[in-house]
Amino acid sequence: MSATIRSSVAVAALALMASACSCRRRIFVSIASKVSMGSSQENDFDALCHESKLGATIVRHAFGTERSKRPRRPKMRISSVSAKNFRSLKEVDLLAGTFNILVGQNNHGKTNLLEALAWFYTGKSEPGALRHVDAEENEEVIVELRFCDVQAGLAHISNEENRTKLSRILEGSDEMRVRRTSSDAKNRYVWHPSKGEWTRQPTGADSAFNNCIPRFEFVEATKSLKDVLAYKNTTPIGQMLSGIVTEVLEQDEAYRAFREKFEALFGSPDSGVRRMLNDLSERVQRHLEKQFPDCRRVDFQVDEPEFDELLKTYTTHLDDGVATTAEEKGDGMQRALMLAVINTHADFRRESALGRSFIFFLDEAELHLHPTAQRQLKSALLSLSSSGDQVFLTTHSSVFIADEHPDQKVFRVEKSDRNTSITPVERNDRQEVVYQLLGGNPADLLLPANFLLVEGPSEEVFFRSVIKRFYPDKPNIQVVAADGDDERQRQYLAAISTVYDPLGHSPIYKSKLSILCDSPNGDEKQRRFAAFKEANAHLERNGQLQVLPVNGLEDYYPADVRRQFENIRRKTRLAEKVAGAITQEQFETLMPVAYAALQRCWANAYVA
Repeated sequence: MSATIRSSVAVAALALMASACSCRRRIFVSIASKVSMGSSQENDFDALCHESKLGATIVRHAFGTERSKRPRRPKMRISSVSAKNFRSLKEVDLLAGTFNILVGQNNHGKTNLLEALAWFYTGKSEPGALRHVDAEENEEVIVELRFCDVQAGLAHISNEENRTKLSRILEGSDEMRVRRTSSDAKNRYVWHPSKGEWTRQPTGADSAFNNCIPRFEFVEATKSLKDVLAYKNTTPIGQMLSGIVTEVLEQDEAYRAFREKFEALFGSPDSGVRRMLNDLSERVQRHLEKQFPDCRRVDFQVDEPEFDELLKTYTTHLDDGVATTAEEKGDGMQRALMLAVINTHADFRRESALGRSFIFFLDEAELHLHPTAQRQLKSALLSLSSSGDQVFLTTHSSVFIADEHPDQKVFRVEKSDRNTSITPVERNDRQEVVYQLLGGNPADLLLPANFLLVEGPSEEVFFRSVIKRFYPDKPNIQVVAADGDDERQRQYLAAISTVYDPLGHSPIYKSKLSILCDSPNGDEKQRRFAAFKEANAHLERNGQLQVLPVNGLEDYYPADVRRQFENIRRKTRLAEKVAGAITQEQFETLMPVAYAALQRCWANAYVA
């Protein structure tokens, strides 16, 4: 016999029996999700559910809409993390929020923090393998968590004896410190405030104490769909389906009828199947009797299968316009399905655990997901945190930090001399972090390698043409005219200041760009020029500011080239003609300041 449970965005549709929905007669659930490809964004998943109200709940979880209306109630959560001598975390302290994002380069220690949290919960791994490379053998590996809103968490401890023991230690405190150390890695210790000492976890076993604190779910970057969907007692699907479905089926008339039919088919002497089995038994017995005369009977019996065995044969199907198994979908869909199952599992455990909160650890949360899907995932995770759960995730994606959210805390993870540091990213620094996540090179963003700021449109026309003619292999430079309005340009440097301000305060171009100015004439212009240089002293100090020895570019053109176009009065037209007639040698030798501005710009440019 076989059974196929068809599902989408989580086979776990069968598992939410703990919710108000009922599923008494059907064990075959089909959910379809439709992928809508809009013109404004790709992979905008619009989940449609057929036949199952439970399935609709799961799909809503996948896209962050299920819990958006739930008010936040106080729940126990991690308020701070301290790690000492854990791999690259020589000594790290982190004040956690409800939604925590760790960003940084590869191999800088982001995953180490999540694994430190996982070690706190499980105690797995030999302490020697975890110890910081520069730590002495007698130096302890320590991971300590502080929990806040502890009294709200105590109310949800189902074991009354364990609740009482922990309450006696805390004595009404709403904060709890718990640590695991390498000297006694099999146990955790709770800080006893009144005694001023560490006390072994009062519940005994790790598993019992884990039932007293928020439950954790760790989604490693290497975790696959099979790790989540396999029917085992350690997987989300196995934990949801085991027992719950069996309990429902025992009361289901259709399942009782199935058992009676099974018994009639394989057990009744009048059954054709039974007669065939008996005939085979007799034939085998006759051959066996030739070797063992005492063998008088061989009987083939078919026992009624346990329902758990039937569930092991289930498969997961998704319909996004083309119905296939989940394993045949793309990596992005598989990743989304995996996270949706875990999300559903959190609901299931929360309901069965009478309100316990959850802590989600996601390593490389953006894995296999298009930026649009990343935003949807972030929305779903924010819904989790807004309802009282807590999220820690690592990422290389700017999508997760580009948008501001009041629950969001961003941390920069950096490693130097084999030591990882984790520091909060202030709002004003977020732009730089996003830029580094996007590659740290303007070319990756289709931005120019550098900027050359000039005073007006005639300078812009001239330099663009010269660069195109003589220097096509040089770094891509964007020439920017300070202002095209002749009236404002006569005010001198006001226009340069206006265009410089956003670039000069950008962490990307502040120390890179070059400025080419006309020589100021007259007291007012000289005063403004002096004020500009004083306000931006680094420009002259770094060689980023070049000043023509004349009052305008048209006076700086080589004389013999200028004479060819002496009848042209419009500056931009003149610039176009001169740039087309001048030779590279004339430009570099007879216009040295202009050439120097370009050279400085190229020297400072970002090069891929």
